[in-house]
Amino acid sequence: MKAMRFHEYGAPEVLRYEEVDQPVPGVGEVRIRVVATSFNPVEGNIRAGFMRGPIPVALPHTPGVDIAGTVDALGADVTGFAIGDPVIGALPLISPGAAAEYVIAPAPILTAAPTSVPLEDVAGLPLVGLTAWQALFDHAKLTAGQRVLINGAGGVVGGYAVQLAKNAGAYVIATAGARSGEQAEAAGADEVYGPGLPELTEPVDVVLNFAPVDPEQLAATADLVRDGGVVVNTTVWMPAPSDEARGVRGINLFFRPDGSQLARLVALLDSGELRLAPARRVPLADLAHVHTEVAAAPINGKIVVLAPAAAV
Repeated sequence: MKAMRFHEYGAPEVLRYEEVDQPVPGVGEVRIRVVATSFNPVEGNIRAGFMRGPIPVALPHTPGVDIAGTVDALGADVTGFAIGDPVIGALPLISPGAAAEYVIAPAPILTAAPTSVPLEDVAGLPLVGLTAWQALFDHAKLTAGQRVLINGAGGVVGGYAVQLAKNAGAYVIATAGARSGEQAEAAGADEVYGPGLPELTEPVDVVLNFAPVDPEQLAATADLVRDGGVVVNTTVWMPAPSDEARGVRGINLFFRPDGSQLARLVALLDSGELRLAPARRVPLADLAHVHTEVAAAPINGKIVVLAPAAAV
């Protein structure tokens, strides 16, 4: 089968589009015929070697955390799936990825694909959608009526967080870049501010930080939170701020694959309560060009990467 892999850490040029053996599912695993994966910025950092401490992948490594495809083979003890089922999932970051014609996934990380959108389009949802979900509900414990500030709401994760928070009945204050403020507003934010932390008339219950801010700005987010509130931070190279005297907790978020949570996102998507982020499509053979593009400048929206059979 065809796969994109790197045999050493380095610049995007280390990626090779090559023939590799088709994987065989083990106990509790599913082999998926990949329709599409997507590019996530963490994959560029893994390829470059910046994450080899917290995310130690085995070389050669195939990128592609997100999966959208059809079940091709079942390992022993797998139930709930049948050959041909359309599924989506997000792989553990250290696993061989889905930038290939076939990929192996643990059954618990998978869920049935939505029926309301093309399978290839939903390839951009799993990692970013789960990150937003886990920030809001696993860590911040968001409930209806709370006030939440989402820093970096114009990005893909931030846009999903705005939608999910509004669906949960929260009041959402968003900060976004000059070119992405309209996206945050369209996602449903009640207030939208430009880059930087806003001056608030009253504190918030939750701050979510999805933006690569400087340490001083990140530290200042704790001052915006009421006593007993929480700051959830995804820029894990800097610790989330806290204020023990006021009971303000700081939590660093590490994405976790979860098929049951992904099923809830699928249900919201099929009911019309969640909208997919904008995406453009590229063939798998061009994935190295995507890594080069992203290394030069941030991208807007998602890039969906089509496996050979789906590339048109």
